[in-house]
Amino acid sequence: MSAAEERKILLVEDNADDEALTIRALKRNNIANAIDVVRDGAEALDYMFCRGAWSQRDPGVLPQVVLLDLKLPKVGGLEVLRAIRDDERLRLMPVVILTSSTEEQDIVKSYGLGANSYIRKPVDFDQFSEAVKTLGLYWLVLNETPPK
Repeated sequence: MSAAEERKILLVEDNADDEALTIRALKRNNIANAIDVVRDGAEALDYMFCRGAWSQRDPGVLPQVVLLDLKLPKVGGLEVLRAIRDDERLRLMPVVILTSSTEEQDIVKSYGLGANSYIRKPVDFDQFSEAVKTLGLYWLVLNETPPK
């Protein structure tokens, strides 16, 4: 398994345009990590807990960082975050809220539930690309995660 596969990104995003922009920005900034994409909160939980379509996923290989949108179908992003933080195996995994929400209560609730960071998606692609570059550099290169 390559270092990029070991340092996988989980992108939880229901908007196809935002998904494409995020992946494009990561690649544009030479972030070569493998990216798994799930498109709603229920699928995110299936991924994290190796159920359903993700039942064959190795539960020992956790994402290096989760990029989590808040406004998701089926199960909201805050509920996904709560489930992650309630699970002993997942509790310390970095979760970055990456959302277009400007609601102050979303920021407060996200940090209250243990989000590591809250980033508003900039509308302009160049700004978004720069934000993703900084995010990738920090969470995938500089940040030290707890040992498994």
